[in-house]
Amino acid sequence: MGYGVGDYALWNYFAMPFIAGGVGYFTNVMALKMTFLPINFWGYELFRIEGQPWGLFGWQGIIPTKAYEMATITFDLMTTKLFNVKEVFGRLDPIQFSVEMEDGLLLLMDSIIEEVAMEYMPGPWMKLPQDVKDEIVIMTDRESQAFLTDFMKDMQMHVEEMIDVKDMTVAACVANKPLVNKIFQECGEEEFVFIRISGFYFGFLFGCIQTVAWYFYDSPWVLPVAGFLVGWVTNYLALKVIFRPIEPKNICGYNLHGLFLKRQNDVSATFARIICVEILHVKAMWEAIFAGPLSANFFAMLRAHTLLFTEKLIVEIKPIAVAAMGANTYSEMKEAIAQKVIDKIPSIIDQSYEYTQETLQMEATIRQKMQELSSKDFEGVLHPAFEEDEITLIALGGVLGALVGVIQLYAFFI
Repeated sequence: MGYGVGDYALWNYFAMPFIAGGVGYFTNVMALKMTFLPINFWGYELFRIEGQPWGLFGWQGIIPTKAYEMATITFDLMTTKLFNVKEVFGRLDPIQFSVEMEDGLLLLMDSIIEEVAMEYMPGPWMKLPQDVKDEIVIMTDRESQAFLTDFMKDMQMHVEEMIDVKDMTVAACVANKPLVNKIFQECGEEEFVFIRISGFYFGFLFGCIQTVAWYFYDSPWVLPVAGFLVGWVTNYLALKVIFRPIEPKNICGYNLHGLFLKRQNDVSATFARIICVEILHVKAMWEAIFAGPLSANFFAMLRAHTLLFTEKLIVEIKPIAVAAMGANTYSEMKEAIAQKVIDKIPSIIDQSYEYTQETLQMEATIRQKMQELSSKDFEGVLHPAFEEDEITLIALGGVLGALVGVIQLYAFFI
């Protein structure tokens, strides 16, 4: 015969706080996993409200489901508070940029002029004295730096009309949903550890209350309801402790401040590193300029500069070319040269990457500006994305807790 209290063995009561702690830990762990996973909907999608992680029957991680909304919120704040593309591009020295690009442009122009001349005027071009061809090369060498320098100066003045950084970053996140997970997981790594561990301690505390309630009232619905409350409250408290209070408050000599906000310097460094390594690097920015929604503005500007550049290069052969093919065909040839330059400039832009990356200092800029934000503004960079579906995360903990409560009821008391 064992020791007991009321209708149940003593160990049943003793185990309740620990089980509740386990429920709190389990629900927090599962809620976090289901926040990020699976990347794509898992299950049978018989019915699903657009933009919601759940469906009949299955689940998709909250953040992958809301990738567009969360990226939009985060990068809207980033582009307004942390990153000014005109200011950053203004750091480039147009002359040094032209030096980095010059060799590639000379080789490019040599092949283009040869190709177009053989297409439009093969006979006269082959009979053209070598010293005239050499003069074109010399002119290309002389004019290329001015072309590239003027082009970059013009681009610096109008760069906001040629690249939409917010569109670029959001599109990258939507196309690569694991990247959105990575941003939040690495920036909030320590906070997620706290959420998991705090689940046990908060759950244990509520388990003590649950034990007393069960002693006086052991109706079958008590444990599932208690499990729901433990799962709900532990998730709620964990999230609140992470982001609240926004401003430090001294209470009885103890400084209270949101755990995430206390790590502003570290989080800023992590956020800047991920963004600049994975999204906002020079290669991706040029690709966005070449193929993004504002690319037409870039190519219109490049065309204007290229036509002027081309005119200067072939001025030596203009009399011969006009006599051989007529003024209209000469104009067509000039247009063809300019168009080929426009089409092939993207193939040599990589020669500027190293200089541009070192000069723009985007990671350092974003890190420093993020570290200088007020606590309220800093909280606004990442927390709104969580708030987008915070209630879903909390409710998920409650549902999981209720399920564990049912299991606990049948395992120990029925």
